[in-house]
Amino acid sequence: MHTVYNNYTSKPETAKCKGSIITSELQSSRAMVFAIEEINNSTELLPGIRLGYQIYDSCASVPVAVHVAFQFLNSFDPVFYTDSKCSQSGMVVAVVGESGSTTSISISRVISSFNIPQVSHFSTCACLSDKQQYPSFFRTIPSDQFQAEALAKLVKHFGWTWIGAVRSDSDYGNYGMASFLEAAQKEGICVEYSVSFHRTYPQSKIQKVADVIRRSTAIVVLALASLGDMRALLEELSREPSPPRQWIGSESWVTNPELMRYSFCAGAIGFGIQKSVIPGLRNFLVGLSPSQVAASEILTEFWEDAFNCTLKKIPAADKKVCDGTEDIQNLQSQYTDTSQLRITNMVYKAVYAIAHAIHNTVCQGKNATAKCDKLTKLESKQVLTELKKVNFSQNGYDVSFDANGDPVAIYELVNWKKNKSGITEIVTVGLYDASLPAGQEFQINRNITWMEGRMQVPVSVCTDSCPPGTRKVLQKGKPICCYDCTPCTEGEISNTTDSTDCLPCHKEFWPNAKRDICVPKPVEFLSFQDILGIILATFSVLGACLAIITAAIFFHHRTTPIVKAHNSELSFLLLISLTLCFLCSLTFIGAPSDWSCMLRHTSFGITFVLCISCVLGKTFMVLMAFKATLPGSNVMKWFGPPQQRMTVVSFTFIQVLICTIWLLLSPPFPIKNLTTYKEKIILECALGSQIGFWAVLGYLGLLASFCFVLAVLARKLPDNFNEAKLITFSMLIFCAVWITFIPAYVSSPGKFTVVVEIFAILASSFGLIVCIFAPKCFIILFKPEKNTKKYLMNKN
Repeated sequence: MHTVYNNYTSKPETAKCKGSIITSELQSSRAMVFAIEEINNSTELLPGIRLGYQIYDSCASVPVAVHVAFQFLNSFDPVFYTDSKCSQSGMVVAVVGESGSTTSISISRVISSFNIPQVSHFSTCACLSDKQQYPSFFRTIPSDQFQAEALAKLVKHFGWTWIGAVRSDSDYGNYGMASFLEAAQKEGICVEYSVSFHRTYPQSKIQKVADVIRRSTAIVVLALASLGDMRALLEELSREPSPPRQWIGSESWVTNPELMRYSFCAGAIGFGIQKSVIPGLRNFLVGLSPSQVAASEILTEFWEDAFNCTLKKIPAADKKVCDGTEDIQNLQSQYTDTSQLRITNMVYKAVYAIAHAIHNTVCQGKNATAKCDKLTKLESKQVLTELKKVNFSQNGYDVSFDANGDPVAIYELVNWKKNKSGITEIVTVGLYDASLPAGQEFQINRNITWMEGRMQVPVSVCTDSCPPGTRKVLQKGKPICCYDCTPCTEGEISNTTDSTDCLPCHKEFWPNAKRDICVPKPVEFLSFQDILGIILATFSVLGACLAIITAAIFFHHRTTPIVKAHNSELSFLLLISLTLCFLCSLTFIGAPSDWSCMLRHTSFGITFVLCISCVLGKTFMVLMAFKATLPGSNVMKWFGPPQQRMTVVSFTFIQVLICTIWLLLSPPFPIKNLTTYKEKIILECALGSQIGFWAVLGYLGLLASFCFVLAVLARKLPDNFNEAKLITFSMLIFCAVWITFIPAYVSSPGKFTVVVEIFAILASSFGLIVCIFAPKCFIILFKPEKNTKKYLMNKN
């Protein structure tokens, strides 16, 4: 609009437009005329009734648009002409337009009070779907609400989570961006910046918007801007090119060929209205006669601009007079280009929708049988009522309106591609149909060429995706798309990319090295394949073999004095019990089972008590033997062989009784130890009853202590083969081993608990056999001269 500053001393001038004609809008207005003429020549739609029209230029300005609205509202005329001519000032029953959402809002607020329906071909603001505020507004182009959701799904589809956004500072841009930001938030998309501008802003403000785009880290830029605003922004960006940017456009500019001269936008994608075909329209557009052109100021201006000549008889200084040789057929202009009929088809459908509403009001029947009452005075309210119900198909395109006055949302996904000649073309690569079920609305059927001619989808994220095995941790003070990738904590995994949480593994599973899957924990126990198991089993067998060899030596030399002198019966019983002690350690090796758990503890307890009982019996024998040498002493008759056997059996029976009670009440059982080590399972035997276990050890310790005390008392008794000293030393080793066993057993983790127990068994067993029997075997085998009764009785 041409701005005029009034001094209020004279009547203000009528608002005027300035600048050049938008040829695409001129094509739309001519398409309206074409549609009306088609309807007037139709024998099926409104037969016998002719539609009239007036076309106004609003200059895309609210003041002019409101002025125009009042202008045609004041044209009411009570006179109804019945002759063949149309009324020169008849009542307006419907309005086609406006192109911009802001101007449509201003017109709708004026004419809705008069129930005059308004059908827009290019106003997409979602706010216009509010029937409480705009009850008479309809449109043939989908609402921005659908486009915003489609754009958010498009951005999500290509994995962009970090984008920039620019918009027109108008109802179209502001409402559209609000809808997009809401949809983007649901899709997990972050917007680095969202700035608004308008072509009427000072150049410095538009430059600031361009600088924001240049400095941003987001590769993808979404533009919800009108054609004029977008032209102003791209012009500014062309002065100082920014780093490569992937543009996403709304239907208002992304299908307009005028902007394709900005080559840095090549690769842009966006949604456009479906491309369509209107038969006969091109012939109508190029079939302008000189009289038609001369009769219209707009067509005259277009003609003079297109051919750089003047229709005035007196030529201008820089223009020649049009001589009639101008060829509009071959004119390269948006006006004559019908290869991309998108918005033009929306005008065409809007005119037909109004015609069908009028037809349903004044005519009865359809097609060739329709009869219309030309004399009926038509009310705009009737047309408004019928417009809500229209549902027809024209040239294969369905036309209908929902409760909000909106059509079904169908968009084409378009891509700006450079052809072999280097010329940018608009190519349809996909489709979006909002009427399809969720997840099926979006389809891509052709390859997309991206910015700088790339074939790979550009990456636009604030932070690279977090791989499996990590989780996203938001960076303080930044959007949710900016995060750090933190490895999952011990015992947890994440098996998806960009996981926000790590999941704990089942108690019998543990994460792998990458922490992206749970694998079964390794099962650990002291097996015969382990090095420790092999070593301990070897020593156990060697110990048993040593006891058997010792028993064989004693049996072979059973008649010798040294064997007879030290109670051969108890010695053989002791060697048998030691053999069992060595062998019982084998029960601790291997995977625990119900029987092995019960056997290992009870066999250990019973065999060692049997062993200590024999040692205790031998110690008694030494003490009693010397006590019996005193005059008048008859002690030995109370501690002969039967009593010795009874003592050993009694002491052992008590341990058998303790073990039996333990097994009956709460026996040991195998368990999976999941607490000692988090990353592996320890198979071990639970004690069942702690009291039972410590009772077995306690009783064993009591006998060992008693035996140790007696051995100490007998250690200085005169004897060339003083067995009491040997027993004392062996019991010292025995007690030392088992005293140190207790803290070692309690503190050892996992299978090492079993290792400690086996070691204690073997160490104490070797201590007994070496200390008690090694000196005697040495005498028997290597010092036979000392194995005599004479040497044995020598007190010196």
